[in-house]
Amino acid sequence: MNTMGKRLSPSAPALVSADELTGTPGQIDWALQIRPQVDAEFDRVAQAFRAVASQQQDAEREATLAIVAILEEKRTEVMARRDAGYFLREWRELHDQVRQLIFADRRYQVLKSNRPIKDNAK
Repeated sequence: MNTMGKRLSPSAPALVSADELTGTPGQIDWALQIRPQVDAEFDRVAQAFRAVASQQQDAEREATLAIVAILEEKRTEVMARRDAGYFLREWRELHDQVRQLIFADRRYQVLKSNRPIKDNAK
């Protein structure tokens, strides 16, 4: 799979080439296979947030789109990583890594704390 210098999705940053990744040849081969899956996972989560935003009113939509902006920043940070071992350690098995990156972000915490509590008991 040749992903050197290419974007996997329109919103994804350009991938670093195999020459720019650090690690053993085996780690680099694995990282080159894992990275497109990681990018696809960011796409999947972003699409889910955008779908929610399309159903929301102004203030809630703004907050949800702010989360998408955080997600895209996290994508850029992750995909810029040059340590092939990082992808093996953190991304070999996809589960909720993208969600965890968002939830750990201070900006998300601020958004969450400013969100009004809905009273569903009515």
